[in-house]
This record gives sequence, structure tokens and C-alpha cells, in this order.
Amino acid sequence: MQKARIVSGWFKQTLGHVRDFVNNILYWGTERYCPICEKSSRKFRDYGIVPRKDAQCIHCGALERHRLIWLFFTRKSNLFDNKPKKVLHVAPEKFFVKRLKDYIGSGYITADLSDPQAMLKMDITDIQYPDEFFDVIYCSHVIEHILDDRRALREFYRVLRSDGWAVLLVPITSDKTFEDPLVIDPSERLSLFGQEDHVRRYGPDYIDRLRETGFRVQVIKPSDFLNYDEIVSMGITIASGDIYFCRK
Repeated sequence: MQKARIVSGWFKQTLGHVRDFVNNILYWGTERYCPICEKSSRKFRDYGIVPRKDAQCIHCGALERHRLIWLFFTRKSNLFDNKPKKVLHVAPEKFFVKRLKDYIGSGYITADLSDPQAMLKMDITDIQYPDEFFDVIYCSHVIEHILDDRRALREFYRVLRSDGWAVLLVPITSDKTFEDPLVIDPSERLSLFGQEDHVRRYGPDYIDRLRETGFRVQVIKPSDFLNYDEIVSMGITIASGDIYFCRK
């Protein structure tokens, strides 16, 4: 059994090296740049249920929205100012985890309801932390999976410090938010909400739910802090969405 695991691990590692070698040849170039892994390529890989062109970094797997938020973190936030912080990262993207942990240290906490690699198992509608505990909360493309999203937003508001901030991202795929809790069939959810485990489509009125919770919200667009050449080279497209920057 131990030998089989060793062989399996070696095979997966070798296969990964081969895949990386092939990708480096197929995507060789400098037209695109990923600010997360800091590597270049000729283009980004197509990605999505309905494939989006020029979407996924071939090196680290980051998508449009991930590159945008990383640029925001590094350029427009105090996340990396070397001051101690307690940071809650919900549904942690693997390409962020090591870099954020290295920067933030022991105050960095990852949480997920089902991912065994997250530090904590957490239901975001019932966060087991005291009021005003976290300086920063980052949650991306999770809330559209939550039936009681308003309760989750209230929990984020409760555990955020009065001088802290949160980035709470959802896909905006409709002119107006649409939901129906009676829809539970995965195929019907796929048809109505765009994914089998989504429970609604959000529109720009998502900001109203944030404000109803008590947040002061600033909607930040890529062009607010990136120039045209950066937007092109880093693959910041309409799929990147806007940034919902929330304070108490």
C-alpha cells in the first residue's frame, strides 16, 4: 500500500512536470502577465462552463477576478503594510494562500464549509468568532451559494472591526437579483442561475443588500486604478467584475 502511494505520487508529480513543460511551449511569450505568480505567457487559457477566452493563468490557475483583486490588495489597500492583522479568507483560493500566509503570518485564517485544506470548517451564516474580531474579510464567489445570504452578510458585518474592511464579491450576471428558494433541482438551478449549486443570480442591486446590512460600500472598477496597458496585459476583462469594498 505504501509503495503504491509512492508510485502514485511520483506519477502525478511527473505528469505535472510534463504538463508544465508542454504548457510552457504552447503558451511561450510575454503578451500576458499574471501579477499573482509573476509569470508571463503568450495568452491565458480558455476557461469556464461557457469557455471564456484569455481567462486562466497557465502557471498558477488564477482567473480574471483573482488578478484584479490581487492588484487591488497590493496597490490600493493596507493589507501588506506590515502591521498585525486578523484576516479571514473564506473559500481560500490555493494560489493566494501561501503568499497571504507569508505576508500576514499567524493572523491569517482560512475557512470553508467543506474544503479539508482550509484551516477551519465554517458556516458563514454562523461564524464562531466574537464581535469585531477581524481587521479584514475576503470572500469571493461564495455568497451566491448561500440560501440565507443576508444572514451571512450580517455575520460578516458583526465580526468585522469598526475600522476594518471587507471585500465581498459575487458574480453579477443579471440586470436585477433573482432568486427562488423553491428551486432545488441542480439542472434547474443550472438553467436559472448559471451553475448547479448557485441559488440566485445577482444584479447590480447586490449593493443594496450590503448597505441594508450596514456596510458603507465603494464600488471600484478596474479602470479606477489600472491603466489600459495593464488591463490588457493582465487579462482584466468584463469577467473580472467590480470590487465591492465594504466598511462599517
